[in-house]
Amino acid sequence: MKRIALMIGLLSLTALAQTASNPNRIVKIQGGARGNVRTGPLTYSGNPVKATVSTLKIEAAQATLAAPSGISLLDAEGKRTANFTGNVKVERGRLSASGSALAYSEATGQGVLSGSPSATFVPENKEDGDKVSINASQMSLDVDNNISTSTGNVGLTNGNQTGKADKLIFDEDKELAQMTGNPSLTRAAKGNQKELTITGQEVRALTKTKTLYVSGGVKLVQGTQTTTGNAVYYDDKKNVAYVVGNAVSVDSKSKVTVRAPASGYLEQRTDLARVRALNSAYKIPVEQFKLSGEK
Repeated sequence: MKRIALMIGLLSLTALAQTASNPNRIVKIQGGARGNVRTGPLTYSGNPVKATVSTLKIEAAQATLAAPSGISLLDAEGKRTANFTGNVKVERGRLSASGSALAYSEATGQGVLSGSPSATFVPENKEDGDKVSINASQMSLDVDNNISTSTGNVGLTNGNQTGKADKLIFDEDKELAQMTGNPSLTRAAKGNQKELTITGQEVRALTKTKTLYVSGGVKLVQGTQTTTGNAVYYDDKKNVAYVVGNAVSVDSKSKVTVRAPASGYLEQRTDLARVRALNSAYKIPVEQFKLSGEK
């Protein structure tokens, strides 16, 4: 019996330690509040209301802090919810986001922006390229890491590149966007270079270097030229795409077909409208396109 009691005690201590191991998830709202101080909910209003959660800075017209039923606000720390409404603005490092409402849960560490949310991520230096703009139906910010997840009619703009998808995960530390759900990425026409659109099952884009890794039934369409394959690595700055796996390029105007050998790949110069087959293996640097913590 003593052994069982000891085990129960250890399990209780472990549970308490796990609850207390996420202090970064605790929301702190500034200013006076209306409501029951002990049981809540508490309503904050101001011009604007300001709050912090880990590295997130939040501003809104109004905020409400609530605890689960039957638990005091103090005892519920780590399980409370905070709802921000009215001109919500969120900042974290180089990321700025906004929407009409933000629902935050201390238990999950997730803050969900709704009401036509949008976000902007600026480069560290002007020489590092263009800012990244994201809009979606819903946007979730994770306070345990510097990653946001956007869903529903997602749009991404990065200089002359624009992307569309059902879902987008943006890794702020790696400046990496992962798009899934009918993803496409379009590079705008420039000079004699025609517009280029790339589609596949998954698009991964390093926004700083403007390099792409697209996998799963990829298709590149530029003018009268259509190139298909299993995967593609595209370097926007060098204007070159490397297509691997059953790679074929067809020009509907000239009727010319270029097919990669079984052991080779296609190299497509998007600035010259030229495709050539190379009889050697090309290895896409997929490690560069992994999200933080992804194996």
